[in-house]
Amino acid sequence: MPSAKTTTTAAAGPGPEAAEAKPKILLHPVPVYDSPLAKGVSVGRVAVLLGLLAWQMDNLVADPVSTLWRALPVVAAVQAVYAVLCIPPAGSPGKAGKKPRPGEKARKNDGGANPISSAIIALLLSTLTVPALYALFVLFGAPFLSHTAHTALCAAHFALLGVFPVVHARGLDRTALVAVAGATAPLDETFGALVGAAAGAWLGAVPIPLDWDRDWQRWPVTIVVGVYLGAAAGSLLAGTVLYGKRMAGSPVKAD
Repeated sequence: MPSAKTTTTAAAGPGPEAAEAKPKILLHPVPVYDSPLAKGVSVGRVAVLLGLLAWQMDNLVADPVSTLWRALPVVAAVQAVYAVLCIPPAGSPGKAGKKPRPGEKARKNDGGANPISSAIIALLLSTLTVPALYALFVLFGAPFLSHTAHTALCAAHFALLGVFPVVHARGLDRTALVAVAGATAPLDETFGALVGAAAGAWLGAVPIPLDWDRDWQRWPVTIVVGVYLGAAAGSLLAGTVLYGKRMAGSPVKAD
């Protein structure tokens, strides 16, 4: 997969230190295609995913493994359609810039990366992150020697909702991925979904140790709900009112 484009400028300063200074990275947010179809799919995807969660809630509580397994291909298909129709793939010309001006449409695929093949590759790469996500869940309190399938499926859904959009949009650009991991990348729908999914998973763990003796407190029901709600909220907010803002680091003026 082609890597996402970033722009660099040499850091200014007197003396030999200037020559040895690291370049300043100009990393831009990823805009959604400026078309009625893309905007409709972007919002509709959130409604579909939350509707699926609400529809399967009773089954999720009763049998988390079977429910999460059955939902996996559906969620993957929804996310793939969203990526192809809404998000410029890594390597698209002119992608890493500002939102289009009023009346100016974003170029969908002006001789750059193919969105379908890019989405397929991003799905495969996101799958490779499941073991790492599994380990993170265990480090943050998931059962270590039991509920293996529960945790693996929870990690798989996290990868689809939070990791896949970022990989599709940023590719294997090391600079961009380091900025995402360090929370210094500008917010957009893809990064917002990842941040929201992580925050939702963390907040979703709060009810589990409470002594309420409710079926829905069992692992990983509240985590899954938190991931879905967080990814939806993070994507919507980061794609609108928080677009281009940064969680950490000094802001960088776009080209």
